Amino acid sequence: MAGKFTFYALFCVVIFFCMSQINATPAIATGWDPLEICLENCAQCKKMFGSWFEGPLCAKSCIQFQGKLIPDCEDIASIAPFLNKL
Repeated sequence: MAGKFTFYALFCVVIFFCMSQINATPAIATGWDPLEICLENCAQCKKMFGSWFEGPLCAKSCIQFQGKLIPDCEDIASIAPFLNKL
């Protein structure tokens, strides 16, 4: 019994050490923030589409709707309001 506990304790320590080395934390500890994901997706779409994508407008939308409408760069319907004709 003590051998199993020692193994699992050591395993947990190694996992947390490895995660700290790659600047990651478990999802359970950080939670899921839809506003953060929305803003990150706006930035990603801006990188993908450049001047065709209105990044600031997308970010304002994220803030206004508190991340409830998350843009998906591969879904034209979700990013249509932020595309321009140049």
